[in-house]
Amino acid sequence: MSVEYLPIVFFLIALFYSSVGFGGGSSYLAILSLFLTDFYEIRSTALILNICVVSIGTLFYIKNRVFNLKKFWPFLVASIPLAYLGAQLRLSEASFFLILGTALILAGIFMLLRFVKKKMDTKAFSNPNKVILGGGIGLLSGVSGIGGGIFLSPVLNLLKWANPRTVASLASVFILVNSISGLIGLNMSGTFTWNSELIWQLIVAVVIGGSIGSYLSNKKFNLKFLGMLTSILVLYVGFRLILLHGFGIRI
Repeated sequence: MSVEYLPIVFFLIALFYSSVGFGGGSSYLAILSLFLTDFYEIRSTALILNICVVSIGTLFYIKNRVFNLKKFWPFLVASIPLAYLGAQLRLSEASFFLILGTALILAGIFMLLRFVKKKMDTKAFSNPNKVILGGGIGLLSGVSGIGGGIFLSPVLNLLKWANPRTVASLASVFILVNSISGLIGLNMSGTFTWNSELIWQLIVAVVIGGSIGSYLSNKKFNLKFLGMLTSILVLYVGFRLILLHGFGIRI
């Protein structure tokens, strides 16, 4: 695949991911790694695109009164500073992609489990537990260069914290604040860089895809099929990163 097809691919990724409250950062990272040689440019670009997609989703969720700050703030209070600190850690490229690949495989498995479970009643979740979970995933999001919603959402669904739309709205906000925090961390550490010619093409593509995906999500469409596709994509990306950067095998 040549670089001129990237906007089309990123449009589709943004459409799929935004429909379930994600930004698509994990897949942006994987695909950009095939075309860009600057490791920090890859991370910076993925975070910028994440912010573009989930900003749209967050606005939709606020407009449709799905967003609930009273429920969400404990997840955010520790994740923001830890995402900032995680982004400032300097890892080798191989270590970074191995960490990301492992995390994506786990996230993909959790996402698939969510769809095979029957409808469940929600359960209460204490604020200290929310702070601990949010902080841990925030740190991981900063290290990995993605917003962290792809880790948070499956865990909350498995823990029966709330209905899928509420979880998706939290994931969207979680990704937004942690992506901004991570981007600031990259800038403060002197590792923020981007390709101005490419980035604008990709921004337009993900904004259009993210708008359509967020609209479908908030109109209560049956998104199980898109969710399954997203799960499979996440698993594929995770295994590919492990095989490529751990064993030198390309698939």
